[in-house]
This record gives sequence, structure tokens and C-alpha cells, in this order.
Amino acid sequence: MKQAVEVRVLNAGDIALMRGMLDMFGVAFEDVASYTERQPDDSYLAALLSRPDFIAIAAIAEAKVVGGLAAYVLTKFEQARSETYIYDLAVEQAFRRQGIATRLIREVQKASRTKGAYVVFVQADYEDEPAVALYTKLGVREDVLHFDLKEPDSAA
Repeated sequence: MKQAVEVRVLNAGDIALMRGMLDMFGVAFEDVASYTERQPDDSYLAALLSRPDFIAIAAIAEAKVVGGLAAYVLTKFEQARSETYIYDLAVEQAFRRQGIATRLIREVQKASRTKGAYVVFVQADYEDEPAVALYTKLGVREDVLHFDLKEPDSAA
């Protein structure tokens, strides 16, 4: 049965919802330790949620976070404009296939426009078929390579 879900942009007073979003991300990404064991204190989260270059959006059902999106607004240097990068997006298993992820994306697009961003972009792993299908439905696919650059060895 489909439940009523509220989607809203979080602000500095939404610390409990932000923590709920972190908990949900941990379960959804099967990485509970990374998202829950060393969470920042309340003042850090309040400051983060107040930043003009950070957007957190929660999907809430029955007072519980069931979906979330975290994004960063990146100020460009080659032109006076910005773009928004969706860093994390997840929906709790029981709430998938109800349009919640699409609603989260539409809300970040709206919030991004108010911050002067001309585009919203996201990365997906090839093997994450549901994410690839969602993003293909909503946008234009670009095949790119992603690299994590490691620090050089101090002995080298």
C-alpha cells in the first residue's frame, strides 16, 4: 500500500531528519558504519544545512526518513554560473518504485535553480541498473571515467 510521503528541503533546524537520512543511507548503501559510527555533532550538521552550497532533501513517511538526497552546488570558474552534483540518493527498500527518487530529483532541480545552477548532474555505477534506468529516464547519459586519486607515497 502506497503511503503519503512528504519531500522537503532540510534547513539548520532539521538535525534529527538529517540523522535519519544518514541512518537510511547507511542501510540503503549497505555501509552502516560509514554513515552512522562517526556522525558529526549537531552544530556541524546545523552549519552544513545552512550552507548555500549544500542541499539535503528528505522523503518522510510516518515521521521517518524513507528517502534522501544530498547535493553540492559547485561554483564554476569559466563562467558566472553554478552546477549541482547529486552526491548521494537513496530510497528505503519498502518505498521504492513509488516515484520518490524522481520527486527528490525534481526538488533538487528546483532548489538548484534558486541557487543559480544551470544543471544538475549525478554519477552511477554501470552495475546499478535501477539507478541507471532512473537517470536515463530523467536526463542525458554521458559515459565518462571516474578516478580516485591517491596521495603519493611519502617515500617516493
